[in-house]
Amino acid sequence: MRFLRANGVAIHFSDTGGDKPALVFSNSLGTDFRIWDAVAPAFTATHRVISYDKRGHGLSDAPPAPYLISDHINDLAALIDQLGVKRATIVGLSVGGIIAQGLAAARPDLVQALVLSNTAHKIGAADGWNARIDAVEKNGIGSIAANVMKLWFTPAFHAGKPELLAGCNNMLVRTPVAGYVGTCAAIRDADMTRSTSALTIPVLCIGGDQDGSTPPDLVRSMAALITGAELVIIPGSGHIPCVEQPEAVVTAVRQFLSKHKLLPAS
Repeated sequence: MRFLRANGVAIHFSDTGGDKPALVFSNSLGTDFRIWDAVAPAFTATHRVISYDKRGHGLSDAPPAPYLISDHINDLAALIDQLGVKRATIVGLSVGGIIAQGLAAARPDLVQALVLSNTAHKIGAADGWNARIDAVEKNGIGSIAANVMKLWFTPAFHAGKPELLAGCNNMLVRTPVAGYVGTCAAIRDADMTRSTSALTIPVLCIGGDQDGSTPPDLVRSMAALITGAELVIIPGSGHIPCVEQPEAVVTAVRQFLSKHKLLPAS
């Protein structure tokens, strides 16, 4: 286990090190960096692979709620700076994708390309996020877990991989309440429309064809904002394709990196 302190918060991270191009993975609400376990190793031969638990998640500190999206953005910037990375490709899922968009706007010197998976420039309405925060504060994350699992994964995944489903459910319900509701507030208040529409770096947008949290049309609307953005909709996938369809995610990311000459010469 490795930790560093970013903005007063202990951040848990993994780093393969070396002087190869950096690929940084940022996870979704209610998860930790283990969701990338079936994707990240595919890039260790070509990249310095960095994963981390954002504040309030995994083994990182969970300060009192609420959080701002700028808190998450500043944490990621501090992590990258402290690890001595000059420029990286950021792969962000859901709120991790919002954080990635925000980092590209706030610290463009750190970001050479983005992979925005199952995310958008604006996710959900305030009323919905407030209702979720209220439910979790009153009754715990377990009270919403069954519905979240339906949004995260397809019926085929529920039927075919019950053990993995149970593990993902455990990961969700064991998230600190402060971290969960704090990040819900950050998502509620985040709107990246203006800054994301100004992006000029290479961007790949990924969606799941059965995603109940950020449906394909929402991902398409984000891609339409960004000049030159590429779009891949993964069949047979809900909100977390890096768990449900990892091979498809690896293929999409590798093709994107290759097209934009972000893979080191062999």
